[in-house]
Amino acid sequence: MPEITITPTLQTQRLILRPLALSDAPAIQRHFNNWNIIQHLAQVVPWPYPENGAETFIARELEKVAAGEEIYNWMLVLRGGDGEAIGNIRFRPGSDDAKGNRGFWLAERYWNQGLMSEAVSAVNDFAFRTLGIESFYACNAATNVASRRVKQKTGAELVGYIELAHHSGQTLAEKWRMTRENWLRRKS
Repeated sequence: MPEITITPTLQTQRLILRPLALSDAPAIQRHFNNWNIIQHLAQVVPWPYPENGAETFIARELEKVAAGEEIYNWMLVLRGGDGEAIGNIRFRPGSDDAKGNRGFWLAERYWNQGLMSEAVSAVNDFAFRTLGIESFYACNAATNVASRRVKQKTGAELVGYIELAHHSGQTLAEKWRMTRENWLRRKS
């Protein structure tokens, strides 16, 4: 029987990162069904986003974990808020490095507040300190300045470019590498 990956709850100054749950479907559907978010994502994400898109995503992710795939899926929730998820970070340490191991999105009304950098820092701590991973990759559309900025602020190094079709028509993606050594040096 495959081992089930358990996504731990992580906390930051302003956020709680908790495991993805079926109850997150309404919040994901409401916040993620937004061209300003989806235009920067790979075409594997459907657009227009279907009415059952969030439910389908959650069911697929939970099935993969149940089948033994190592996937950590955090929903971002504001501390002291109403408990509604406002974003997501998906981390697959054992996946093909070619297209990256980590992806994220944040509801548009929470952009430019440093929340995603804060959440990514917590995930980096988990990856390097708890899992003991030496390095992983993350990619973004070359036109996605905000995603690039999060990577720069959290110590990622640009290592090159790959071809990856995005909904906006962009096919050039930046590939970033995070290393345990650089992360621990930044934190000390």
